[in-house]
Amino acid sequence: MAKTILVTGGGRGIGRGICLTLASNGYSVLINYAGNEEAARETQRLCSEAAIGSNQSFHILKADISDSRQRNQLIEQAFLATGSLDGLVNNAGVAPLQRADLLDMSEESFDRLMHINLRGPVLLTQHIAKRWKDADALQGKTIIFITSVSATMVSVNRAEYCISKAGLGMAASLFATRLAGEGALVYEIRPGIIKTDMTSAVQQKYDTLLEQGIVPQMRWGLPEDIGRTVNSLLSGGLPFSTGTVITVDGGLAIPRL
Repeated sequence: MAKTILVTGGGRGIGRGICLTLASNGYSVLINYAGNEEAARETQRLCSEAAIGSNQSFHILKADISDSRQRNQLIEQAFLATGSLDGLVNNAGVAPLQRADLLDMSEESFDRLMHINLRGPVLLTQHIAKRWKDADALQGKTIIFITSVSATMVSVNRAEYCISKAGLGMAASLFATRLAGEGALVYEIRPGIIKTDMTSAVQQKYDTLLEQGIVPQMRWGLPEDIGRTVNSLLSGGLPFSTGTVITVDGGLAIPRL
């Protein structure tokens, strides 16, 4: 039976890139989405086309992970969908609805990002890890947190996003430490400037910055760049590196003069 991986926010953008890469490497994928069913079904279709084995399956699971009831339903569905759950990729996240200076950041925007980007994945991971532990099944499980270079690189016009990703990075370290002795591996992936619908509103800005050399590799990152990294970790590429932070940014975060 193919190993099954739950990818939150898997319907589009980086999440879709992760799902398609996993499908093309023999995994079954549970594609979580919050509201855009059309996009999730398209990801499901593309995964089926990319699959390499008849034992793979692809399910779409609707749930807003910031809502406790929906999150609990997602967990139940994830464990029932294929009869096993072998890994979790915490990818779901949102940007501020409006970029505003730190001094003008609203309480509503702050709370929204903390609930979706931080609280949701932390509690989802907690409950899934407890399910594995109760079944004496933590050995060999892999958990991946998709954060951002914004966990350490400051953007004062989207402070709530930076804070949420910094918190998620700490969560990855905490889970890595807590679960290491029981055989589970936990990693953090920090994407840089990735071409998705989330960054489409600022594409011209980043096109200019890329031309000016903000990224040493001189290109946009693509969702499949993140997908390949996720696949490497799930495939056991770093078995003695739990808690590792992997930056996928073309060199953006390298300190330079």
